[in-house]
Amino acid sequence: MNMIKRQLIYSVFPFLESEKFSGIEDFEKFGISSTILKGKIISVEGDNCISFPFVVSGKIRVHKSAESGRDITLYRLERGDSCILTASCIISKKKFPAISVAETDTQVISIPSELILEWIEKYDFWRKYIFDLLSSRLASIISVVEEVAFRNVDIRLADHLFKLYEQFGKEITTTHQLLASDLGTSREVVSRLLKDLENEDILLISRGKIKILDADSLKKKSSL
Repeated sequence: MNMIKRQLIYSVFPFLESEKFSGIEDFEKFGISSTILKGKIISVEGDNCISFPFVVSGKIRVHKSAESGRDITLYRLERGDSCILTASCIISKKKFPAISVAETDTQVISIPSELILEWIEKYDFWRKYIFDLLSSRLASIISVVEEVAFRNVDIRLADHLFKLYEQFGKEITTTHQLLASDLGTSREVVSRLLKDLENEDILLISRGKIKILDADSLKKKSSL
């Protein structure tokens, strides 16, 4: 990597700069930078984990699909993130158990899996990074399971829509299917609940978009 790229990497992954170049030269030497185009499927269930990705920019969705067609979003990877399932697969030498897809054009730096294993053995800070990653992402996945198992879908949908409103404003670009996947329910349930909210003049549904008309009422229906 040239110095411009090095500064970019340090800005996205500041923990690398703080380690006084212990193993950083290897990262610069073996890291492979690539751009994954929006909509591209990166991994599917049963794939070998041949490299470990560090997300520089963009967004990757990691989800699980059932034979029934139901789909649930496990988590998303954005700037500065890495994938817990890939880390787990590399350490355990098992197959990837989910599906990952680029939701936007995404830049990643990939490190061969055998090198990640070597670095975990060799460097304390790499070992700490991987196990901190496993710990934090495991907690988020457990949270997803709790949400699906114990909270009403209507409240979770209101929560989710209000968070999207806070992030993107009144015009939200999404689909009923994607909302269903994020909430771990069926598209039909989401469509019915959205129609109920539309009938209450809280939002307006159009193809591929949702417009929030009454954010205060939407928040009252959520647990936020």
